[in-house]
Formats: sequence, C-alpha cells, structure tokens
Amino acid sequence: MCCSVGFTRSLGLALLPLALCCILANLLLLFPMGEISYLRDQRLSSYILYFGGLGGGGLLMLVPVTTFISLGKCSCCWNEGLMMCGSVLAAVVGMVGSGYCFVLSGMTLLQGPLCFTVLGWTSPFSDDGGRYLLEPDSWSQCLQPVSIVEWNVSLLCILLCLAALEFLICLLQLGVGLVTAVCRPCCYKQEYSLHA
Repeated sequence: MCCSVGFTRSLGLALLPLALCCILANLLLLFPMGEISYLRDQRLSSYILYFGGLGGGGLLMLVPVTTFISLGKCSCCWNEGLMMCGSVLAAVVGMVGSGYCFVLSGMTLLQGPLCFTVLGWTSPFSDDGGRYLLEPDSWSQCLQPVSIVEWNVSLLCILLCLAALEFLICLLQLGVGLVTAVCRPCCYKQEYSLHA
C-alpha cells in the first residue's frame, strides 16, 4: 500500500518553493524597479499593502509546509491516521492562505497600478474593469514609475499562478488526508482481527 505520509511530505517539499516565490513576488511589488521611495511615499496600489503574496501565499503557507514535511517516516501503522488529521487542518490553512493571495492578486490586477500621469498621481485604470490588460497602448499613460504596468501585471500574474498551484496542492492533501484519517484506522482494525 502506498505510504500517504511520504506523499504528504513530498507535497510539503513542492509547496516550499511556491511559498518562497510568493514572498519574493510580493516584495518586488512593494519596491517597483527596486525603488523604496514609492513605498515610503505611499504611492502603491492599496491592495498591494494587504500583502496577499507575503502573508497569504507566503508566510501562512509555511504552516502546511512545515506540517507536511515534519510528518514522521511512514511506518504504515495506526498512527498514520492521526498524523493525517493534523495535515488536514494544515491543508485548510494553506487553502485559506492561497485563496487570500489569489483574490487579492486578482483585485490588484483589475484595479491597475497607482502611477504618475498628466493628471498627477492616480489609478488611471481603476474604473475600466480590467480592460486595460487587453489594451497595452493605454499603458503609456503611466509616466512614473517607468514600466510600472508591465511590472505589476507580470508579478501579479505570477502570484495568481502560484496561488492556484498552492490551492490545488493543499486541496489534494485535504482529500488524501481525509481518506487516510478515516480509512487507515479501519484497515488497521481489520488487519488486527485477521491476525488474532
């Protein structure tokens, strides 16, 4: 029988680089083109400051990562079901974190960046419902920071993909953990009664 604890540990190892990439992408959003002045002067899109990638897809995702990786080696005994109960709770935490990251990244993408235009510091695309994404010619409205629209769109799309992958991995572990937590004790009882 396949060892579900080993599978869970491999899922934790798969989540770790995703969480670290979410943290990095969110940090890059806070410092457009490596400049600290935009954060200091509060010239960033409001949703970026909710730290979807840093908090949800990153730090909160470290809960399932550490839980999955720290599971004991598979001994295929009754305590596997108990270990999986903890991994199920951690998977739910991961799904909440990745969902938070996904929703905030999507809202930030729809709102568009805060940038300097001929009208001053404004969010020129906030009222067009994301249509600016299909009209790259309109991106030149943003004069500063240079290439801010491309910067934000690239990083936010990366965050959306990472959050979706994290959610799917945690959902997979939720299913595996529930099946193992419910079925393994029953299988153990059947094995015990057969040997008795």
